[in-house]
Amino acid sequence: MAQNGTTENGVAEGIPALPLPQPVKVKEIRHTKIFINNEWHTSIRGRTFPTFNPATGVKICDVEEADKTLETLDTGKPFLQSFFIDLDGCIKTMHYYAGWADKIHGKSLPVDENFVCFTKHEPVGVCGAIIPWNFPLLMFMWKIAPALSCGNTVVIKPAEQTPLSALHLGSLIKEAGFPPGVVNIIPGFGPTAGAAIASHMEIDKVAFTGSTEVGQLIKEAAAKSNLKRVTLELGGKNPCIVFADCDLQLAVEETQKGAFYNQGQCCTAASRVFVEESIYEEFVRCSIENAKRIVIGDPLDPQTSHGPQIDHQQFDKIMDLIESGKKEGARLEYGGAAVGEKSLFIQPTIFSGVKDHMRIAKEEIFGPVQCILSFKSQQEVIERANSSQYGLVSAIFTRSMDRALSVSASLETGTVWINCYNALHVQAPFGGYKMSGNGRELGEYALAEYSEVKAVTIKLSETL
Repeated sequence: MAQNGTTENGVAEGIPALPLPQPVKVKEIRHTKIFINNEWHTSIRGRTFPTFNPATGVKICDVEEADKTLETLDTGKPFLQSFFIDLDGCIKTMHYYAGWADKIHGKSLPVDENFVCFTKHEPVGVCGAIIPWNFPLLMFMWKIAPALSCGNTVVIKPAEQTPLSALHLGSLIKEAGFPPGVVNIIPGFGPTAGAAIASHMEIDKVAFTGSTEVGQLIKEAAAKSNLKRVTLELGGKNPCIVFADCDLQLAVEETQKGAFYNQGQCCTAASRVFVEESIYEEFVRCSIENAKRIVIGDPLDPQTSHGPQIDHQQFDKIMDLIESGKKEGARLEYGGAAVGEKSLFIQPTIFSGVKDHMRIAKEEIFGPVQCILSFKSQQEVIERANSSQYGLVSAIFTRSMDRALSVSASLETGTVWINCYNALHVQAPFGGYKMSGNGRELGEYALAEYSEVKAVTIKLSETL
Protein backbone atom coordinates (compact mmCIF):
# COMPACT_ATOMS: atom_id res chain seq x y z
CA MET A 1 0.00 0.00 0.00
CA ALA A 2 1.31 3.44 -0.93
CA GLN A 3 1.18 6.49 1.33
CA ASN A 4 -1.94 8.59 2.03
CA GLY A 5 -4.35 5.70 1.73
CA THR A 6 -3.71 5.04 -1.94
CA THR A 7 -2.97 1.85 -3.80
CA GLU A 8 0.18 1.39 -5.84
CA ASN A 9 -1.45 2.70 -9.04
CA GLY A 10 -2.41 5.93 -7.29
CA VAL A 11 -6.10 5.27 -6.69
CA ALA A 12 -7.46 6.10 -3.24
CA GLU A 13 -8.84 3.24 -1.21
CA GLY A 14 -12.49 2.67 -1.99
CA ILE A 15 -12.46 4.47 -5.37
CA PRO A 16 -13.72 2.09 -8.08
CA ALA A 17 -11.34 2.13 -11.01
CA LEU A 18 -11.42 0.40 -14.36
CA PRO A 19 -8.14 -0.20 -16.22
CA LEU A 20 -6.97 3.13 -17.60
CA PRO A 21 -7.15 3.37 -21.39
CA GLN A 22 -4.20 2.26 -23.48
CA PRO A 23 -3.11 4.00 -26.68
CA VAL A 24 -5.02 2.64 -29.64
CA LYS A 25 -4.94 3.42 -33.33
CA VAL A 26 -7.57 6.06 -34.04
CA LYS A 27 -9.55 5.76 -37.23
CA GLU A 28 -8.83 8.44 -39.81
CA ILE A 29 -10.29 11.85 -38.95
CA ARG A 30 -11.77 13.25 -42.16
CA HIS A 31 -12.34 16.89 -41.32
CA THR A 32 -9.31 18.83 -40.10
CA LYS A 33 -9.36 21.95 -42.29
CA ILE A 34 -10.89 25.42 -42.00
CA PHE A 35 -14.57 25.52 -43.05
CA ILE A 36 -15.50 28.74 -44.94
CA ASN A 37 -18.28 29.18 -47.50
CA ASN A 38 -19.07 25.46 -47.34
CA GLU A 39 -15.56 24.59 -48.53
CA TRP A 40 -12.56 23.14 -46.72
CA HIS A 41 -9.44 25.31 -46.78
CA THR A 42 -5.86 24.96 -45.62
CA SER A 43 -4.19 27.63 -43.52
CA ILE A 44 -2.90 30.58 -45.54
CA ARG A 45 0.27 30.47 -43.45
CA GLY A 46 0.57 26.72 -43.85
CA ARG A 47 0.36 26.09 -40.11
CA THR A 48 -1.32 23.24 -38.26
CA PHE A 49 -1.68 22.33 -34.59
CA PRO A 50 -2.12 18.93 -32.93
CA THR A 51 -5.13 17.78 -30.93
CA PHE A 52 -4.68 15.06 -28.30
CA ASN A 53 -6.79 12.43 -26.57
CA PRO A 54 -6.56 13.48 -22.88
CA ALA A 55 -7.29 9.93 -21.70
CA THR A 56 -4.18 8.49 -23.35
CA GLY A 57 -2.03 11.47 -24.31
CA VAL A 58 -1.92 10.20 -27.90
CA LYS A 59 -2.16 12.71 -30.73
CA ILE A 60 -5.41 12.30 -32.65
CA CYS A 61 -4.46 14.38 -35.67
CA ASP A 62 -3.20 17.77 -36.87
CA VAL A 63 -5.72 20.53 -37.57
CA GLU A 64 -5.31 23.51 -39.89
CA GLU A 65 -4.76 26.71 -37.90
CA ALA A 66 -6.73 29.83 -38.78
CA ASP A 67 -5.49 33.24 -37.75
CA LYS A 68 -6.23 36.83 -39.07
CA THR A 69 -8.38 35.20 -41.13
CA LEU A 70 -15.49 13.75 -31.80
CA GLU A 71 -16.53 14.69 -28.53
CA THR A 72 -15.31 11.82 -26.23
CA LEU A 73 -11.98 11.39 -28.01
CA ASP A 74 -11.34 15.12 -28.02
CA THR A 75 -12.50 16.01 -24.49
CA GLY A 76 -12.02 12.81 -22.51
CA LYS A 77 -15.51 13.01 -21.00
CA PRO A 78 -17.31 9.69 -20.40
CA PHE A 79 -19.09 8.45 -23.51
CA LEU A 80 -22.53 8.16 -21.93
CA GLN A 81 -22.35 11.82 -20.84
CA SER A 82 -21.44 12.88 -24.37
CA PHE A 83 -24.22 10.79 -25.87
CA PHE A 84 -27.14 11.26 -23.49
CA ILE A 85 -26.48 14.80 -22.23
CA ASP A 86 -24.39 16.77 -24.74
CA LEU A 87 -25.83 15.29 -27.93
CA ASP A 88 -29.38 15.32 -26.58
CA GLY A 89 -28.94 18.95 -25.54
CA CYS A 90 -27.75 19.85 -29.04
CA ILE A 91 -30.81 18.26 -30.64
CA LYS A 92 -33.19 20.03 -28.26
CA THR A 93 -31.47 23.37 -28.84
CA MET A 94 -31.74 23.11 -32.63
CA HIS A 95 -35.38 22.02 -32.48
CA TYR A 96 -36.27 24.83 -30.09
CA TYR A 97 -34.73 27.63 -32.15
CA ALA A 98 -35.93 26.19 -35.44
CA GLY A 99 -39.40 26.67 -33.99
CA TRP A 100 -38.67 30.35 -33.34
CA ALA A 101 -37.52 31.16 -36.90
CA ASP A 102 -40.99 32.20 -38.17
CA LYS A 103 -42.22 33.69 -34.89
CA ILE A 104 -39.76 36.57 -34.41
CA HIS A 105 -41.66 39.80 -34.97
CA GLY A 106 -42.04 43.33 -33.73
CA LYS A 107 -44.95 45.21 -32.19
CA SER A 108 -47.52 47.80 -33.15
CA LEU A 109 -47.17 50.75 -30.75
CA PRO A 110 -49.87 53.24 -29.73
CA VAL A 111 -48.52 56.76 -30.32
CA ASP A 112 -49.93 60.25 -30.76
CA GLU A 113 -52.81 60.66 -33.19
CA ASN A 114 -52.08 60.94 -36.90
CA PHE A 115 -49.10 58.60 -36.53
CA VAL A 116 -48.66 54.85 -36.86
CA CYS A 117 -45.60 53.23 -35.27
CA PHE A 118 -44.36 49.66 -35.38
CA THR A 119 -41.11 47.83 -34.69
CA LYS A 120 -39.22 45.24 -36.71
CA HIS A 121 -36.64 42.74 -35.47
CA GLU A 122 -33.78 42.47 -37.93
CA PRO A 123 -30.60 40.35 -37.93
CA VAL A 124 -27.52 41.85 -36.31
CA GLY A 125 -25.40 40.66 -39.25
CA VAL A 126 -22.20 38.64 -38.95
CA CYS A 127 -21.92 37.04 -35.51
CA GLY A 128 -18.62 35.78 -34.16
CA ALA A 129 -18.60 32.98 -31.62
CA ILE A 130 -15.70 31.70 -29.50
CA ILE A 131 -16.44 28.50 -27.62
CA PRO A 132 -14.64 26.54 -24.86
CA TRP A 133 -13.21 23.04 -24.68
CA ASN A 134 -15.39 21.62 -21.90
CA PHE A 135 -18.63 21.34 -23.93
CA PRO A 136 -17.50 21.85 -27.54
CA LEU A 137 -20.55 20.28 -29.22
CA LEU A 138 -23.18 21.78 -26.94
CA MET A 139 -21.63 25.26 -26.93
CA PHE A 140 -21.47 25.17 -30.74
CA MET A 141 -25.25 24.71 -30.82
CA TRP A 142 -25.92 27.24 -28.06
CA LYS A 143 -24.17 29.84 -30.23
CA ILE A 144 -25.30 29.09 -33.77
CA ALA A 145 -28.94 28.09 -33.15
CA PRO A 146 -30.31 31.45 -31.90
CA ALA A 147 -28.05 33.35 -34.31
CA LEU A 148 -29.37 31.46 -37.33
CA SER A 149 -32.94 31.61 -36.07
CA CYS A 150 -32.70 35.41 -36.15
CA GLY A 151 -31.28 35.40 -39.69
CA ASN A 152 -27.59 36.02 -38.98
CA THR A 153 -24.46 34.40 -40.36
CA VAL A 154 -21.83 32.96 -38.02
CA VAL A 155 -18.05 32.70 -37.79
CA ILE A 156 -17.20 30.31 -34.98
CA LYS A 157 -13.86 29.42 -33.41
CA PRO A 158 -13.74 26.16 -31.45
CA ALA A 159 -11.20 25.76 -28.65
CA GLU A 160 -7.79 24.64 -29.85
CA GLN A 161 -7.97 21.63 -27.49
CA THR A 162 -11.25 20.35 -28.99
CA PRO A 163 -11.78 21.33 -32.64
CA LEU A 164 -12.97 18.02 -34.06
CA SER A 165 -16.66 18.12 -33.09
CA ALA A 166 -17.09 21.55 -34.68
CA LEU A 167 -15.29 20.53 -37.87
CA HIS A 168 -17.42 17.41 -38.22
CA LEU A 169 -20.51 19.57 -37.79
CA GLY A 170 -19.23 21.65 -40.69
CA SER A 171 -19.56 18.61 -42.94
CA LEU A 172 -23.11 18.00 -41.68
CA ILE A 173 -24.02 21.67 -42.24
CA LYS A 174 -22.90 21.37 -45.87
CA GLU A 175 -24.71 18.05 -46.27
CA ALA A 176 -27.91 19.57 -44.88
CA GLY A 177 -27.89 22.21 -47.62
CA PHE A 178 -26.97 25.37 -45.72
CA PRO A 179 -26.05 28.15 -48.19
CA PRO A 180 -22.32 28.86 -48.42
CA GLY A 181 -21.09 31.39 -45.89
CA VAL A 182 -23.91 30.99 -43.38
CA VAL A 183 -21.74 29.01 -40.93
CA ASN A 184 -17.95 29.27 -41.04
CA ILE A 185 -15.62 27.35 -38.70
CA ILE A 186 -12.08 28.57 -38.05
CA PRO A 187 -9.97 26.40 -35.72
CA GLY A 188 -7.05 28.17 -34.15
CA PHE A 189 -5.69 29.82 -31.03
CA GLY A 190 -7.18 32.58 -28.92
CA PRO A 191 -4.46 35.23 -29.43
CA THR A 192 -4.76 34.87 -33.22
CA ALA A 193 -8.08 33.50 -34.49
CA GLY A 194 -10.04 34.51 -31.37
CA ALA A 195 -8.54 38.00 -31.25
CA ALA A 196 -9.30 38.45 -34.94
CA ILE A 197 -13.00 37.77 -34.34
CA ALA A 198 -13.17 40.15 -31.39
CA SER A 199 -11.48 43.02 -33.27
CA HIS A 200 -12.74 42.48 -36.83
CA MET A 201 -14.47 45.58 -38.22
CA GLU A 202 -16.97 43.55 -40.27
CA ILE A 203 -18.12 41.27 -37.44
CA ASP A 204 -21.13 42.85 -35.76
CA LYS A 205 -21.44 40.78 -32.60
CA VAL A 206 -19.31 38.34 -30.63
CA ALA A 207 -20.45 35.69 -28.16
CA PHE A 208 -17.86 34.10 -25.89
CA THR A 209 -17.92 31.34 -23.31
CA GLY A 210 -14.78 30.89 -21.23
CA SER A 211 -12.70 32.52 -18.54
CA THR A 212 -13.41 35.92 -17.04
CA GLU A 213 -9.89 37.10 -17.89
CA VAL A 214 -10.31 36.35 -21.60
CA GLY A 215 -13.84 37.76 -21.54
CA GLN A 216 -12.42 41.09 -20.41
CA LEU A 217 -9.95 41.08 -23.32
CA ILE A 218 -12.72 40.33 -25.79
CA LYS A 219 -14.88 43.16 -24.49
CA GLU A 220 -11.93 45.53 -24.73
CA ALA A 221 -11.16 44.48 -28.32
CA ALA A 222 -14.82 44.82 -29.29
CA ALA A 223 -14.94 48.34 -27.86
CA LYS A 224 -11.73 49.42 -29.57
CA SER A 225 -12.82 48.15 -32.98
CA ASN A 226 -16.43 48.78 -34.03
CA LEU A 227 -18.23 48.67 -30.67
CA LYS A 228 -19.67 45.31 -31.65
CA ARG A 229 -22.23 43.71 -29.39
CA VAL A 230 -20.78 41.33 -26.80
CA THR A 231 -22.35 38.54 -24.79
CA LEU A 232 -20.17 36.77 -22.27
CA GLU A 233 -20.74 33.56 -20.30
CA LEU A 234 -17.80 33.40 -17.93
CA GLY A 235 -16.59 31.82 -14.72
CA GLY A 236 -18.32 30.94 -11.49
CA LYS A 237 -17.66 30.08 -7.86
CA ASN A 238 -21.10 28.71 -7.29
CA PRO A 239 -22.65 28.39 -3.82
CA CYS A 240 -24.95 25.57 -2.73
CA ILE A 241 -26.84 26.13 0.51
CA VAL A 242 -27.94 22.99 2.37
CA PHE A 243 -30.38 23.62 5.21
CA ALA A 244 -30.95 21.17 8.05
CA ASP A 245 -34.52 20.44 6.95
CA CYS A 246 -33.44 19.20 3.49
CA ASP A 247 -33.67 15.73 2.00
CA LEU A 248 -30.09 14.88 2.98
CA GLN A 249 -29.43 12.12 0.46
CA LEU A 250 -30.83 14.23 -2.35
CA ALA A 251 -28.63 17.16 -1.33
CA VAL A 252 -25.54 14.92 -1.21
CA GLU A 253 -26.19 13.44 -4.64
CA GLU A 254 -27.08 16.72 -6.34
CA THR A 255 -24.18 18.74 -4.91
CA GLN A 256 -21.73 16.03 -5.95
CA LYS A 257 -23.28 15.92 -9.40
CA GLY A 258 -22.56 19.62 -9.48
CA ALA A 259 -19.01 19.25 -8.17
CA PHE A 260 -17.82 16.24 -10.16
CA TYR A 261 -19.78 16.26 -13.43
CA ASN A 262 -17.41 16.46 -16.42
CA GLN A 263 -14.52 16.08 -13.94
CA GLY A 264 -15.50 19.43 -12.43
CA GLN A 265 -14.74 21.20 -15.70
CA CYS A 266 -17.94 23.26 -15.71
CA CYS A 267 -18.60 26.95 -15.17
CA THR A 268 -21.59 25.78 -13.12
CA ALA A 269 -19.50 23.55 -10.83
CA ALA A 270 -20.82 23.36 -7.26
CA SER A 271 -17.51 24.31 -5.69
CA ARG A 272 -18.80 25.98 -2.47
CA VAL A 273 -21.21 23.81 -0.50
CA PHE A 274 -22.51 25.57 2.65
CA VAL A 275 -24.07 23.09 5.09
CA GLU A 276 -25.99 24.01 8.24
CA GLU A 277 -24.00 23.13 11.37
CA SER A 278 -26.47 20.62 12.82
CA ILE A 279 -26.15 18.26 9.82
CA TYR A 280 -22.60 19.13 8.79
CA GLU A 281 -20.81 16.00 10.00
CA GLU A 282 -23.47 13.68 8.60
CA PHE A 283 -23.38 15.50 5.26
CA VAL A 284 -19.60 15.09 5.01
CA ARG A 285 -19.82 11.39 5.89
CA CYS A 286 -22.53 10.75 3.31
CA SER A 287 -20.62 12.71 0.68
CA ILE A 288 -17.56 10.50 1.17
CA GLU A 289 -19.65 7.36 0.84
CA ASN A 290 -21.33 8.70 -2.29
CA ALA A 291 -18.01 9.61 -3.89
CA LYS A 292 -16.78 6.03 -3.45
CA ARG A 293 -19.29 4.94 -6.10
CA ILE A 294 -17.70 7.12 -8.80
CA VAL A 295 -15.92 4.95 -11.37
CA ILE A 296 -12.66 6.22 -12.89
CA GLY A 297 -11.59 4.74 -16.21
CA ASP A 298 -11.56 4.77 -19.99
CA PRO A 299 -14.07 7.41 -21.20
CA LEU A 300 -15.20 5.04 -23.95
CA ASP A 301 -16.20 2.38 -21.41
CA PRO A 302 -19.92 2.72 -20.57
CA GLN A 303 -19.18 1.92 -16.91
CA THR A 304 -16.94 4.97 -16.53
CA SER A 305 -18.37 8.02 -14.79
CA HIS A 306 -15.13 9.98 -14.29
CA GLY A 307 -12.59 10.71 -17.03
CA PRO A 308 -9.38 12.74 -17.35
CA GLN A 309 -8.83 16.48 -17.21
CA ILE A 310 -8.45 18.19 -20.58
CA ASP A 311 -4.69 18.82 -20.62
CA HIS A 312 -1.53 19.17 -18.52
CA GLN A 313 -2.02 22.87 -17.88
CA GLN A 314 -5.45 22.30 -16.35
CA PHE A 315 -4.22 19.22 -14.48
CA ASP A 316 -1.36 21.20 -12.88
CA LYS A 317 -3.65 24.07 -11.90
CA ILE A 318 -6.06 21.70 -10.12
CA MET A 319 -3.30 19.86 -8.28
CA ASP A 320 -1.81 23.18 -7.16
CA LEU A 321 -5.17 24.24 -5.71
CA ILE A 322 -5.57 20.89 -3.96
CA GLU A 323 -2.15 21.38 -2.36
CA SER A 324 -3.13 24.90 -1.31
CA GLY A 325 -6.21 23.51 0.43
CA LYS A 326 -4.06 21.18 2.49
CA LYS A 327 -1.55 23.91 3.38
CA GLU A 328 -4.23 26.42 4.38
CA GLY A 329 -5.81 24.01 6.84
CA ALA A 330 -8.75 22.39 5.06
CA ARG A 331 -9.25 18.71 5.89
CA LEU A 332 -8.75 16.37 2.93
CA GLU A 333 -11.51 13.82 3.43
CA TYR A 334 -11.24 11.91 0.18
CA GLY A 335 -9.19 11.67 -3.02
CA GLY A 336 -6.80 14.50 -3.67
CA ALA A 337 -4.27 12.67 -5.84
CA ALA A 338 -3.54 11.84 -9.44
CA VAL A 339 -4.39 8.40 -10.81
CA GLY A 340 -1.33 6.78 -12.34
CA GLU A 341 2.03 8.38 -12.98
CA LYS A 342 1.59 10.02 -16.40
CA SER A 343 -2.16 10.29 -16.88
CA LEU A 344 -4.42 13.34 -16.61
CA PHE A 345 -6.87 11.61 -14.24
CA ILE A 346 -7.49 13.22 -10.84
CA GLN A 347 -9.46 11.49 -8.09
CA PRO A 348 -12.75 13.06 -7.00
CA THR A 349 -11.66 15.19 -4.04
CA ILE A 350 -13.56 16.30 -0.94
CA PHE A 351 -12.41 18.94 1.54
CA SER A 352 -14.18 19.71 4.83
CA GLY A 353 -13.38 22.50 7.28
CA VAL A 354 -13.04 24.93 4.39
CA LYS A 355 -12.94 28.63 5.29
CA ASP A 356 -13.94 31.57 3.10
CA HIS A 357 -10.42 33.01 2.88
CA MET A 358 -8.86 29.84 1.41
CA ARG A 359 -7.93 29.75 -2.26
CA ILE A 360 -10.11 26.69 -2.86
CA ALA A 361 -13.09 28.71 -1.56
CA LYS A 362 -12.35 31.78 -3.70
CA GLU A 363 -10.80 30.67 -6.99
CA GLU A 364 -12.52 28.82 -9.80
CA ILE A 365 -10.90 25.37 -9.66
CA PHE A 366 -12.41 23.81 -12.80
CA GLY A 367 -11.63 20.37 -11.49
CA PRO A 368 -13.16 17.57 -9.38
CA VAL A 369 -12.90 19.28 -5.99
CA GLN A 370 -15.82 19.65 -3.57
CA CYS A 371 -15.38 22.24 -0.80
CA ILE A 372 -17.75 21.82 2.15
CA LEU A 373 -18.21 24.79 4.50
CA SER A 374 -20.51 25.19 7.52
CA PHE A 375 -22.92 27.96 8.48
CA LYS A 376 -25.12 28.90 11.46
CA SER A 377 -27.82 31.26 10.20
CA GLN A 378 -29.71 32.07 7.02
CA GLN A 379 -28.58 35.69 6.87
CA GLU A 380 -24.96 34.67 7.44
CA VAL A 381 -24.93 32.17 4.61
CA ILE A 382 -26.59 34.55 2.16
CA GLU A 383 -23.90 37.16 2.83
CA ARG A 384 -21.12 34.60 2.44
CA ALA A 385 -22.63 33.11 -0.70
CA ASN A 386 -22.79 36.57 -2.29
CA SER A 387 -19.25 37.58 -1.24
CA SER A 388 -17.72 36.59 -4.57
CA GLN A 389 -16.81 38.40 -7.76
CA TYR A 390 -18.85 35.78 -9.59
CA GLY A 391 -22.60 35.35 -9.86
CA LEU A 392 -23.40 32.54 -12.28
CA VAL A 393 -25.53 29.89 -10.53
CA SER A 394 -26.52 28.82 -7.03
CA ALA A 395 -28.58 26.09 -5.39
CA ILE A 396 -30.76 25.74 -2.28
CA PHE A 397 -31.74 22.51 -0.55
CA THR A 398 -34.67 22.72 1.86
CA ARG A 399 -38.17 21.33 2.33
CA SER A 400 -39.52 24.83 3.03
CA MET A 401 -40.67 26.53 -0.16
CA ASP A 402 -41.10 29.84 1.68
CA ARG A 403 -37.46 29.70 2.73
CA ALA A 404 -36.33 28.61 -0.73
CA LEU A 405 -38.06 31.51 -2.46
CA SER A 406 -36.90 34.02 0.15
CA VAL A 407 -33.26 32.93 -0.14
CA SER A 408 -33.41 32.72 -3.93
CA ALA A 409 -34.51 36.36 -4.06
CA SER A 410 -31.41 37.35 -2.07
CA LEU A 411 -28.81 35.41 -4.06
CA GLU A 412 -26.83 37.39 -6.64
CA THR A 413 -26.77 34.78 -9.40
CA GLY A 414 -28.38 34.47 -12.81
CA THR A 415 -29.77 31.01 -12.04
CA VAL A 416 -31.01 29.52 -8.77
CA TRP A 417 -31.76 25.81 -8.54
CA ILE A 418 -34.01 24.60 -5.72
CA ASN A 419 -33.57 20.95 -4.65
CA CYS A 420 -31.72 20.16 -7.89
CA TYR A 421 -28.51 20.97 -9.71
CA ASN A 422 -27.42 21.45 -13.33
CA ALA A 423 -31.10 21.52 -14.30
CA LEU A 424 -30.56 23.32 -17.60
CA HIS A 425 -33.39 23.61 -20.12
CA VAL A 426 -33.25 25.16 -23.56
CA GLN A 427 -36.40 27.16 -22.77
CA ALA A 428 -34.85 28.86 -19.71
CA PRO A 429 -32.33 31.72 -19.97
CA PHE A 430 -28.78 31.15 -18.77
CA GLY A 431 -26.19 33.76 -17.83
CA GLY A 432 -24.54 35.46 -14.90
CA TYR A 433 -24.38 38.50 -12.65
CA LYS A 434 -21.22 40.45 -11.86
CA MET A 435 -18.03 39.02 -13.39
CA SER A 436 -19.79 35.88 -14.57
CA GLY A 437 -20.80 37.70 -17.73
CA ASN A 438 -23.26 39.81 -19.69
CA GLY A 439 -26.37 38.84 -21.61
CA ARG A 440 -28.31 35.60 -21.71
CA GLU A 441 -28.17 32.39 -23.69
CA LEU A 442 -31.04 29.96 -24.29
CA GLY A 443 -34.76 30.60 -24.20
CA GLU A 444 -36.56 33.51 -25.79
CA TYR A 445 -34.18 35.90 -24.01
CA ALA A 446 -31.29 34.83 -26.26
CA LEU A 447 -33.10 36.08 -29.36
CA ALA A 448 -32.67 39.67 -28.19
CA GLU A 449 -28.90 39.19 -28.27
CA TYR A 450 -29.00 38.41 -32.00
CA SER A 451 -31.59 40.97 -33.18
CA GLU A 452 -31.65 44.69 -33.88
CA VAL A 453 -34.93 46.51 -33.17
CA LYS A 454 -36.00 49.09 -35.74
CA ALA A 455 -38.85 51.53 -35.10
CA VAL A 456 -40.83 52.69 -38.14
CA THR A 457 -43.12 55.74 -37.73
CA ILE A 458 -45.58 56.88 -40.39
CA LYS A 459 -47.43 60.20 -40.38
CA LEU A 460 -50.94 59.71 -41.61
CA SER A 461 -52.53 62.09 -44.09
CA GLU A 462 -55.53 62.17 -46.40
CA THR A 463 -53.46 60.52 -49.13
CA LEU A 464 -51.83 57.91 -46.86
